[in-house]
Amino acid sequence: MTSNHTTHRVGAGWMTLFTLAWLAIWTVTLTPVQLLLPLQLDSPEGDWILGVVYSGLVLGIGGLAGVIAGPAAGALSDRSRGGRGRRRPWALMGVWSTAIFLVLTGYAEGPWLVGACWIGVSIGTAVASAAFTALIADQLPASQRGAGSSVISSSQAVGIVLGVGLVVLLGLSVVAGYLLLAAVIAIVGTAAAVLLPDPPATAADLPQRDSTRPRLASLRDRDFSWMLGGRLVANIGNALGTALFLFFLLHGLGQPNAAAQDNLLLLIVIYTVFVVLASVLVGMISDRSGHRRLLAVLATFVQALSGLVVVLMPTFEMTMVAAALMGIGYGAFSTAGLAFATDLLPDEQDHARDLGIVNVTASLGQLIGPMLGALLVALVGGFWLVFLMAAILSVVGGLMTARARQPEPAAVQR
Repeated sequence: MTSNHTTHRVGAGWMTLFTLAWLAIWTVTLTPVQLLLPLQLDSPEGDWILGVVYSGLVLGIGGLAGVIAGPAAGALSDRSRGGRGRRRPWALMGVWSTAIFLVLTGYAEGPWLVGACWIGVSIGTAVASAAFTALIADQLPASQRGAGSSVISSSQAVGIVLGVGLVVLLGLSVVAGYLLLAAVIAIVGTAAAVLLPDPPATAADLPQRDSTRPRLASLRDRDFSWMLGGRLVANIGNALGTALFLFFLLHGLGQPNAAAQDNLLLLIVIYTVFVVLASVLVGMISDRSGHRRLLAVLATFVQALSGLVVVLMPTFEMTMVAAALMGIGYGAFSTAGLAFATDLLPDEQDHARDLGIVNVTASLGQLIGPMLGALLVALVGGFWLVFLMAAILSVVGGLMTARARQPEPAAVQR
């Protein structure tokens, strides 16, 4: 197994631009998931389960499109020879296609047209995510990978608060919300893609054709495959516990629409605070100790507690406690898990492709979760099975992650 030989530590400017890129990506990805799409697809009170099902299907189909687009864009960027860099053209392509399809989604009506436009958004964000994620392996030494990974996970939580907060507090309509998100990704994403360094590939950087090496050989690597599987399952558990919050407030706890939107923002703020705290703390610990796997596994058990709390005590007060537990568990898992993934990269010359696959397990989990949750709601006519499965899948994801062997702690090489 090869490893990244980068030894030069990046500075605050690099980290700031990288943070802004991911903040923009997560804001425009998760604000529709949490708020805008449920509002677009919600059905009248008597048919509210149909609205949940439509929302889950739209998100799930978009996730499947991202599964294909992310690794494909990563593989193509690994082979890019242009003078403008390997990652930058793909980042810009993803950013601008995302902005265009966000506008189209805002004006779309009906589940089929909304779903078609959301596929475009999902593909755009997958392409941009693959390009930006590759920069961790391209430019960060092992001693900064935990920090780089914590940027991605903490930006995810902050992005939800930023997007939902702006839409709710400014009283924006669904269309205005999408237009705002399109402007955010177009401006911030473009600036980050242009300003982040991305030197052109040398001959040594480009993947060498090896007729004896099977395509997608990384998926045949035992440890890499167990890590991918655990990451996917744990992310589905997280999505089950968070993505249907608005529907749960409206139809599980019976809150009025305005109160539910305000309380959704409160839950997201609680979740975000603990995601950021856990991400930063675990990022530092993993960089110092190198024990990424252990930290990732422990985090999934904390995440599982969140679902059990709601199952046993389905009140808004306990839902706030669950949001905090979910934030701790997911913040720690996403940070330690991504850093662990970079340690397990099987082929140095296919970093972007393999990290695209890693990134897809996170985004796909977050999009399959609502689809699975919708089916579970339709099955039992309520939400208790959703949160129970969130707990079960979190534990299963942790056990799968534990099957991947931890390499020598390269994190301590400074």
